Amino acid sequence: MRNDNKKSVIVGIFVLIGIIIFIAGVLTMGGQQKKFVKSIRLKAVFDDVAGLQTGNNVWFSGVKIGTVRKINFYGDFQVEIEMNVENKVQDYIRKDSRATISSDGLIGNKIIVIYGGTTQAPRIEDGDRLIAVMPLDTDNMMATLQENNKNLVTITENLKVLTTKIAEGQGIVGAVMTDSLLEQNFKNILEALDRTATRSSIVVNDIGKITANLYKEGTLIYDLTNDKESYNNLKSAVVNFQESSENAKKITENLNSFTEKLNSEESAAGVLLTDEQFAKDLKSVMANTDSATYNLNRGLEALEYTWPFRKGFKRKAKADAKDQ
Repeated sequence: MRNDNKKSVIVGIFVLIGIIIFIAGVLTMGGQQKKFVKSIRLKAVFDDVAGLQTGNNVWFSGVKIGTVRKINFYGDFQVEIEMNVENKVQDYIRKDSRATISSDGLIGNKIIVIYGGTTQAPRIEDGDRLIAVMPLDTDNMMATLQENNKNLVTITENLKVLTTKIAEGQGIVGAVMTDSLLEQNFKNILEALDRTATRSSIVVNDIGKITANLYKEGTLIYDLTNDKESYNNLKSAVVNFQESSENAKKITENLNSFTEKLNSEESAAGVLLTDEQFAKDLKSVMANTDSATYNLNRGLEALEYTWPFRKGFKRKAKADAKDQ
């Protein structure tokens, strides 16, 4: 009888310990899954959940704030994620926040990461849908990495061929590195360039000295840049020169106009200079005038010997002789 009671007590103790362990496990799992914490429900729609499962964690700013509650198909090919998020973080997550799928460590479980949001946007409410951002596709990353590896192999092979040709003296670089005569010529060119650079430096220094001397007190440039009177005189001379140029231009224009008028047949001078017929007529008139003048002189000389005027001419001759 005592043995039976003892066994019953032992069994009862083990059962009690099992119940305690079960309750502790439930509380622990519930705490991890946020089952006993007041929460709100958020949603996000993704094209691909990349292996995300119900019960995976939700993180915000590096802190676990909830778990994935449901994963449902949405529309034709998308997937809607429902999340339970602690009510206490409601004031920190905004309606313009974003949700993306990440990994818990390098090869850990998939998680939902909430980030972003501005203070200008209102805080989230129960049932809100966050903006979903598709994560980097690991398969695409591996394919890209594999393609980059192929390119790297090709580059390595090309570099190997190039270095082989250089070592064999092929091409300009190979010739420079293996041909001693070409190497010496290249060195001579570099030395010539060095001498040229040195001479250029000397020329630049000389030009600097000349420029410095030009700006010394007493030189023309110094007077022009520092002496206001010299500057004003030069300015006045330039103004006078401009006025003279304008006057010369006007005179030239007047001469051109006068020349055009002289060459024109509408003016008297133009007729005298350009009309050949008028010149002939004028020459004829001058010849006739000369002939008429000659005949008039002869008529006057003959008039002295005519009877009506003979006495008058004799008196004039006597008066002239008396005056002499």
